[in-house]
Amino acid sequence: MVREKVTVSTRTLQWKCVESRTDSKRLYYGRFILSPLMKGQADTISIAMRRALLGEIEGTCITRVKSENVPHEYSTITGIQESIHEILINLKEIVLRSNLYGTCDASICVRGPGYVTAQDIILPPYVEIVDNTQHIATLTEPINLCIGLEIEKNRGYLRKMPHNLQDGSYAIDAVFMPVRNVNHSIHSYGNGNQKQEILFLEIWTNGSLTPKDALYEASRNLIDLFIPFLQKEEENLPLEDNQDTIPLSPFTFHDKLDKLRNNKKKIALKSIFIDQSEFSPRVYNCLKRSNIHTLSDLLNNSPEDLMKIDRFRLEDVKQILSILEKHFTIDLPKKKF
Repeated sequence: MVREKVTVSTRTLQWKCVESRTDSKRLYYGRFILSPLMKGQADTISIAMRRALLGEIEGTCITRVKSENVPHEYSTITGIQESIHEILINLKEIVLRSNLYGTCDASICVRGPGYVTAQDIILPPYVEIVDNTQHIATLTEPINLCIGLEIEKNRGYLRKMPHNLQDGSYAIDAVFMPVRNVNHSIHSYGNGNQKQEILFLEIWTNGSLTPKDALYEASRNLIDLFIPFLQKEEENLPLEDNQDTIPLSPFTFHDKLDKLRNNKKKIALKSIFIDQSEFSPRVYNCLKRSNIHTLSDLLNNSPEDLMKIDRFRLEDVKQILSILEKHFTIDLPKKKF
């Protein structure tokens, strides 16, 4: 556990982590302060930040289980101590972290007798288990337990239909929220019109990210929500269709985006991170290894520069073109290179 003495700045607004600890692999705690604030500002920030921490941060969960020869969710299987329903509940509790976009498949294939834990889940390389010791099932006889899993990255709470599908799959209610709880308190000091406030934030996470990372991501998501209000109303209108679009070669990509670069300040590209786009995990990891973290960083590279990145392919450049066109309504031709 780390604790620091609280010191209050009387000049500029500052934040600081004053306490952090790891209670277990699935429970992190952090305590932060923000000061000095004018009277009433602490309430404004704390309400918005609490909602962003609990509802705007993405998490990774198992959302569907597929197993053959299982008649219904509450059935039991000879040689397995838990019922199917209990196994589904245990899988729901598995804590994951990932660079996943959308969904992916995983599986479990174990032979008893013995305990089945999170360590037995066969995952793609971009998904990681936070606590390998989490219990799934107990096999009391020498039988095979083979099930398929669907993993999804999303936000909030997703309630699935209770009945199973014809393919033998069972949906799981997913709690994507990596932040377990948020508390805030306000300390006031000073007199009269000089009264100021200190905001204290307490954050508990499930171990898939630290409280400091959660605070950073929630703040970034709040900024993204308010970016449209920083633009003039006419800037939100769709661009006119260009009927005389000239096919774009890879070597003119850099020139074609000059208009977008000239508007960096207006649309705050430095505040839009690449993990908020729809890049595949492989493209995302390649960009991160090359210190490309925001769309502003990305637009400072030509296709030739991107092709020099280790393991980067021409298909990856086309994926980036497509995503930029989708999110920024840029008139980028779709010619195949």
